[in-house]
Amino acid sequence: MADETIGIVGAGIVGLAIGREITLRRPGTRVVVLEKENDVALHQTGHNSGVVHAGIYYTPGSLKAQLCTRGRLLLKAYCQERSIAYDECGKLVVAVRPDELGRLDDLEKRARENNVPGLRRVDPAGIREIEPHAAGLAALHSPETAITDFPGVAKAFARDIVAAGGEVRLGWPVDRITERGGRIEVASGERHLVADRLIVCAGLQSDRVAGLAGDAPEPVIIPFRGEYMRVRPEKADLVRGMIYPVPDPRYPFLGVHFTRRVTGVVEVGPNAVLATAREGYRRSDLSLRDLAALAAWPGSWRMAGRHWRTGVKEVRGSLSKRRYMAEARQYVPEIGATDVYRCGAGVRAQALDRDGSLVDDFRIHRVGAVTALRNAPSPAATSSLAIAEHIVDAIFD
Repeated sequence: MADETIGIVGAGIVGLAIGREITLRRPGTRVVVLEKENDVALHQTGHNSGVVHAGIYYTPGSLKAQLCTRGRLLLKAYCQERSIAYDECGKLVVAVRPDELGRLDDLEKRARENNVPGLRRVDPAGIREIEPHAAGLAALHSPETAITDFPGVAKAFARDIVAAGGEVRLGWPVDRITERGGRIEVASGERHLVADRLIVCAGLQSDRVAGLAGDAPEPVIIPFRGEYMRVRPEKADLVRGMIYPVPDPRYPFLGVHFTRRVTGVVEVGPNAVLATAREGYRRSDLSLRDLAALAAWPGSWRMAGRHWRTGVKEVRGSLSKRRYMAEARQYVPEIGATDVYRCGAGVRAQALDRDGSLVDDFRIHRVGAVTALRNAPSPAATSSLAIAEHIVDAIFD
């Protein structure tokens, strides 16, 4: 129906991409994006590394692999069309120890199955040719891995929605979702929206908002704070693009890495420390509600039992700049603890199953007329336009 109303909860890059896709595909449809903050892109979209991934890491055939590949191409074209900064500065994934070479082999096989463009393996001389100040035994070079301005992209999506006749309602935290006569009533205090369909893209609050619509509690969102260091200007030219470690396959995190931003600054990070609040961007931030929910979920204790040693290591790195940079310095030896300063943090919404498994792939649930994106970590920003296509295809099939 061209006169439908579609509500979207969450004005991060994915929710806004979905809203934009609906306006393009179904002209005349009323799209209303509901956002609890007073601006768009204030959480995960505005606190990430700005990296446009090329598909190196993801299980072949998974949603992440499929949507990252297409999403990167769509995002590149969009940025070029809108004159949004987009720089294919390239990425090296570097093995610095002999015991990492087997994992690098596995990663190369996975990347080739995902058709990562231009991928090649390089030796120490090849590493220095690409990044003269980097060190390592071997590396994978992805020349089309890029950096961009994700908040700028999200704001452009929001403008597209409004230009097409839609709305982005700010300061609108959803507290009730009710089905009434085949339609969905969404409320924020005394304010109401009646929609024919609702899409939940609530990031750090996605499980709670989906629960308001009657979705299952699993998976639960647990927050991981990722802290960044910024390289002082006098050393920033030592990194040309991106330098990453070989990731630990047990975790959906990529490890502390060096990334050049589109502004020209170079940052190191993020780490992955269990946060004491879902929106806890500072170590001092504490939410008793969030901690109680974390403690009540059986998966939290199962996860802790398996990974507590890694958790202790991450906390030590968080508390000590010297420890934090000890790992990073293996990749660029000339940048140490005195060459960086703390520059903020983001919080990753990581879904956790009841059995203690960290959910790796994107996960989407349907409850009647409500579609909930329950797990959308990296590369969700890269994949946002392709996720939008995927969800719009599904809800209008």
